[in-house]
Amino acid sequence: MKALHKPNLFCWSEFDEDRNIDFHSYLWVREQGNVVFDPLPLSAHDKNHLSSLGQVSHIIISNSDHVRNAEELSAFTGAQLLGPAAEKDNFPIECSGWLEDGQSLIDGLDVYGLNGSKTPGELAFVIDGETLLTGDLIRAHRGGHLCMLPEGKLQDLSLAIESVKKLAAIEGIKAILPGDGWPVFRAGDQVLMELVASLDE
Repeated sequence: MKALHKPNLFCWSEFDEDRNIDFHSYLWVREQGNVVFDPLPLSAHDKNHLSSLGQVSHIIISNSDHVRNAEELSAFTGAQLLGPAAEKDNFPIECSGWLEDGQSLIDGLDVYGLNGSKTPGELAFVIDGETLLTGDLIRAHRGGHLCMLPEGKLQDLSLAIESVKKLAAIEGIKAILPGDGWPVFRAGDQVLMELVASLDE
């Protein structure tokens, strides 16, 4: 796995040829149990690296299109699966818990529910008040620049824009780790505001 901007954050990736971007999965290492977000399949190398960093206690899925390899990783690690509460009735896999806006089951993790994206109640997360993780709605197809999911894939454009503005209003964001595309490791709050400005044009 690749080391990120903080010593307790890692990722592994898979290149998507249709979109010419990387898809990412993230690992947050904690004494109380490690947390994985939107897990892709692991290579043997990354699987060994994951195991060397301690027990995975939770696997969090931001939306139903990011289930990816969650069931297999849960079977391997024994971790609890947590998904978006708004998709509870139709989620493609069984979860042991559900997350929604403002709900905090894990110390140091803030949960934000988003509206208007391609799935109901897509989740975004802030780790330790400064690192934003996003699923599908906010992405980055070009280094240093965020974008939003294309309008044709949104359920509601105006609600999606409001959700982006909601995340941009969070104070203290330094880094942004999207599920799809380039991460932003510095001045995250500024890059979010640049995205908001582009949506208002």
